[in-house]
Amino acid sequence: MKSRKTLRKLLNVNFLNYTNKTYSSGEKDLPALYCKTEVYPDFLALYSEPRLYHKTDMTGVCFYQFDSVFDGKRGLFEAIYHDDAARLEYFKRRFKDVKFIIAPDYSEFGDIHVIENEYRLFKARVVAIWFMVEIGAVVIPNITFPTERSASFALNGYEECEVVAMSTKSHLQDPAEYERLLWKIRYTVDNLKLKCIVVYDVCGSNEKVLECFSYAISNGVKIIIPDNTLKARNASRKKAVKRNG
Repeated sequence: MKSRKTLRKLLNVNFLNYTNKTYSSGEKDLPALYCKTEVYPDFLALYSEPRLYHKTDMTGVCFYQFDSVFDGKRGLFEAIYHDDAARLEYFKRRFKDVKFIIAPDYSEFGDIHVIENEYRLFKARVVAIWFMVEIGAVVIPNITFPTERSASFALNGYEECEVVAMSTKSHLQDPAEYERLLWKIRYTVDNLKLKCIVVYDVCGSNEKVLECFSYAISNGVKIIIPDNTLKARNASRKKAVKRNG
């Protein structure tokens, strides 16, 4: 009789090694995550910036980049899916001692097959659990949903989370995207019992970000805006323009 581990490998369901460590939630059976940390990252390094993973004692790693940068045939999810021991060992070394991880931001779209968007939400949960189990990192769920329809289940499994993350990248300048972000913030605050939202923002100033999250703030939610490479670069450019203007 084949062992359970062997059978999982033969059937390509190796992700069960991680999803079975939590429960499934909601109509889509999304794996549940917990995040109740009272300490937060003070710098966010992108996946493509491994030299900055330990820039400060409280650095976190995030995935707010094109999917081709962190996903694909040699990406972490595929390594988990196929139980690729060598590749998984590589990722363990890459993320060794990282304290915070923002769950991967797999892109979703309003005009693509619904099942693809749903699967990307599932992938993010699987990878998040891997980081918790194998790295011991504090994993902060990333809130994303492309349509109001997906909002009905995208938060399933986050009921025990007091801390989540959001990105304002590409949302603050476009009026339609800005309104969409405001709706997402309001919906998330209304449906989760949050204490804090960690925001990935690349603008030089936090004033616009705090205005954007005013609904969360008015409901007692703390807004943390860690520094990051692009944010620091844009702040320097703005200062240079003011000096030369």
